[in-house]
Amino acid sequence: MSEVKKIATRESYGNALAECGADFPNLVVLDADLAGATKTGVFQKAFPDRHIDCGIAECNMTGIAAGLATCGKVPFISSFAMFAAGRNFEQVRNSIGYPHLNVKIGATHAGITVGEDGATHQCNEDVALMRTIPGMTVIVPSDDVEAKAAVRAAIEKEGPVYLRFGRAAVPVINDRPDYKFEIGKGVLLKEGTDVTIVASGITVSSALEAAEMLEADGISAEVINIHTIKPLDEELILSSAKKTGKVVTAEEHTVIGGLGSAVCDCLSEKMPTPVLKIGMQDIFGESGPAAALVEKYGLDGKGIYEKVKGFVKA
Repeated sequence: MSEVKKIATRESYGNALAECGADFPNLVVLDADLAGATKTGVFQKAFPDRHIDCGIAECNMTGIAAGLATCGKVPFISSFAMFAAGRNFEQVRNSIGYPHLNVKIGATHAGITVGEDGATHQCNEDVALMRTIPGMTVIVPSDDVEAKAAVRAAIEKEGPVYLRFGRAAVPVINDRPDYKFEIGKGVLLKEGTDVTIVASGITVSSALEAAEMLEADGISAEVINIHTIKPLDEELILSSAKKTGKVVTAEEHTVIGGLGSAVCDCLSEKMPTPVLKIGMQDIFGESGPAAALVEKYGLDGKGIYEKVKGFVKA
């Protein structure tokens, strides 16, 4: 069996920006002294005159990007998710969201897979924060292929977009000829009849692993990749929930306000369905190797398998 190819989505982000640079002359990229880590340095090398290092001043970077957007540029601002969404929230809300400016936020190093940097840098709240901003599109790609497609789609979309990328290498699962990325449209990866697993980001590959293990136990799990948390593909979720009658959400994020909450908002209003939310259970992360943390907090294939099995059998 061939080894699974793994690529960090922050690498995909940097490469996609560089690839899009020639196609979109108005594209400019701003970073906050982290171009080597966020990988916007790849764009900087290709287009040095269109990359601005704002220093460790994320809020100022956001104001600069807002101004550039009013002049017809398509700016990306980049930093770690803790700073791009957390420290930066008021500026994103008031300088980008409120005037609905065409600024894109490329946030890297999100979630517990930041690893050894620890709880202070493991932003598990960014999706919840960005979801609350009116008119903000929120995208959480699952792998290299999806991340690159999401960057291009974000450039082509008018209005503010938040894109969430990770530090750790993750399996490439979308490298197939028929793959198509569309903002607001989920992807049905596996059909099933007993339970629906709705996943985003790193948990998509984990959900597929879990579905294989569940199959061996006679449980047919449907797996849906929701790369766009907002706007949510309600049609796909509702049709799957109607078929299976039970829904599990899996995310590398707090279960408060993220993918799980978005799915529950939809189902509680339009098709009340039992839901189990897998993710960070109202706790902070901790320092440690990314893979060990994913296992500890039950976001790997085995962890999702065990929780889904218990939920279905209950």
